[in-house]
Amino acid sequence: MKNIYQVLILLLAFAAHPICAATLPGIPEFIDNMVAKHRFNRAELERAFALAQHQPPVIDAISRPATLKPWPEYRASFVNPERIKFGLEFWRKHRQILQRAEQKYGVPQEIILAVIGVETVYGRDAGRYRVLDALTTLAFDYPRRADFFRSELENYLLLARDDQYDLLDIRGSYAGAMGIPQFMPSSHRKYAVDFNGNHKIDLQNEPADAIGSVANYLQGYGWASGKRVAVRAQANEIASAGEITTPRTLAAWSVAGVIPSVNLSQEESARIADFTVEEGKEYWLVFNNFDVITRYNNSDFYAMSVFQLAEAMKAARKSSDVK
Repeated sequence: MKNIYQVLILLLAFAAHPICAATLPGIPEFIDNMVAKHRFNRAELERAFALAQHQPPVIDAISRPATLKPWPEYRASFVNPERIKFGLEFWRKHRQILQRAEQKYGVPQEIILAVIGVETVYGRDAGRYRVLDALTTLAFDYPRRADFFRSELENYLLLARDDQYDLLDIRGSYAGAMGIPQFMPSSHRKYAVDFNGNHKIDLQNEPADAIGSVANYLQGYGWASGKRVAVRAQANEIASAGEITTPRTLAAWSVAGVIPSVNLSQEESARIADFTVEEGKEYWLVFNNFDVITRYNNSDFYAMSVFQLAEAMKAARKSSDVK
């Protein structure tokens, strides 16, 4: 029994002290590349990676994404009274900024709000992992997407150098997404904007910058101002319609037995998204703007949750006359 206790003590001690990430294979070559390609100081990078921690929980988390849940359970995590309540408060507090973002980028205020609501509950939960730890772990110990995360780690190092902040200061999600809108480093470098005019971009602390950046991101991926996102549909004959994820005109869908719940131009193009609910299948015609939302997170569950949270907040705002 004594030996068993000693082993348990050693295991607990090991778990309490994360492994130095610098021991992961591939880091020396990555440093070589950053020095050669971007003229980083080798000694500074070596010190940073010596302080980075290998985080196995990050791999556990990314290996079991929330989208594996059934749709009703996934939806309830994001479209619920708490997020609607906090969303209305955020809307009231930042209404002028949201109005300006909508005018500038063409993205409805409720969609901007819903993205931030789904991502971080309006900044309340921006993540607990150091971004350097998360990205280093995934870049060098998650082979399935190693190339993607090495690219994001490269962008994170460039971002930290450009904005002059400590690599070890920034915390985010298990995937390395940062700040109120949970931008990956590459998206931060490309789409983040200084929307309050104070000559700096701060997605960690400044809601105005987060609002403007989300709108800029969605516009950058092709958001069509004034166009629909999704519409419920009857699809009794969908089983014989063939491939439903390829966009068709609504006229073509009508021939296949797909009928939208509202009158729409037969020339509009959409694909079908289906969701399993207690009663069976729920079908939606989803348009370009829906697919733009999936560029934030490549999941129909995610995009539908954003859309339905946006619709719920818009309805709640109208009924409570929030100005």
